[in-house]
Amino acid sequence: MKALLMEEYKKLKYTDFPDPKIEGSHDLLVRIKAVAICGSDVHGFDGSTGRRKPPIVMGHEAAGEIIETGSDVHHFRKGDRITFDSTISCGECYYCSNGQVNLCDHRMVLGVSCDEYRRHGCFAEYVVIPERIAVLLPQGLSYEEAACTEPVGVAAHAIRNTPIAMNDTVAVVGSGLIGNLAIQLLKISVSGKIIALDTDPSRREVAKSFGADAVLDPADPELDKKIKELTGGRGADRVIEAVGATAPIRTAISIVRKGGSVTLVGNVSPSVDIPLQAVVSREIRLQGSCAISGEYPIALDLMGRKRIDVKPLISAKAPLSEGEIWMNKLYNREGNLLKVVLLP
Repeated sequence: MKALLMEEYKKLKYTDFPDPKIEGSHDLLVRIKAVAICGSDVHGFDGSTGRRKPPIVMGHEAAGEIIETGSDVHHFRKGDRITFDSTISCGECYYCSNGQVNLCDHRMVLGVSCDEYRRHGCFAEYVVIPERIAVLLPQGLSYEEAACTEPVGVAAHAIRNTPIAMNDTVAVVGSGLIGNLAIQLLKISVSGKIIALDTDPSRREVAKSFGADAVLDPADPELDKKIKELTGGRGADRVIEAVGATAPIRTAISIVRKGGSVTLVGNVSPSVDIPLQAVVSREIRLQGSCAISGEYPIALDLMGRKRIDVKPLISAKAPLSEGEIWMNKLYNREGNLLKVVLLP
């Protein structure tokens, strides 16, 4: 098969690669129809995350068609249109038994190579996955849209991790892909105000189009005043931080009210500097949110019923053979791209 192999950091090669084979009786062989470039792939492109060590076929946001099933697969059949979780959990450890598959002790992520494991991913024509992570696509949902299910699930999991009460004001720091999906999800699930913050004016406009009641620049010297005006002088009840770096996390902590909570879903930096005294003295709850834990059916249902629209977030579609070109565009922040979908 053909695959997009990262031979070394910042170098992708469209090349021949061994066909994956079904090894377990519950495995599925999937022909990839669409695969999206995730921000984590972009950050792994230069080795900064330590989780994309070459050589590796990256890619974990994908959808495709089943072309072969293991001998004990009974819930899927050849020809089924599916997408699948990026996390391969063991299904047996303490966390899997308690429904926290994202925290699995033996967790592997498609397209990731680190000190613990190497699992080739979906920047390829085919991939083998266990059936337990697969989900059927709703009728009418395209493969390109379905390749964006993973980020919708990530945003949904972050919201489920956030203790939002009726009429709470929720701020979203970062209006990239996850931030804008969170805004769409909040719009259909909460009754209070939604505030979007981003330094990029064009991304603020996107956030507004998806339903944010107010859009603000975190670099605005009057940010604190504007937040107070929008929140009865208190600050946002809940904040979802969707970048994962020191500056936006500090912004999130600065705009939340006393006793409020900040959900950290962004994961760009391995470590950050936080204003500890502000967190402690104002009794702010910091909540991490990792990947997805059962939100795929919810995400697909909402997408299938057009309650969540990912089409405006797909900036480009291109052949897999042009993957290096588009990875470089994303890495160099050319054209303010949000999501690029590759077609094997």
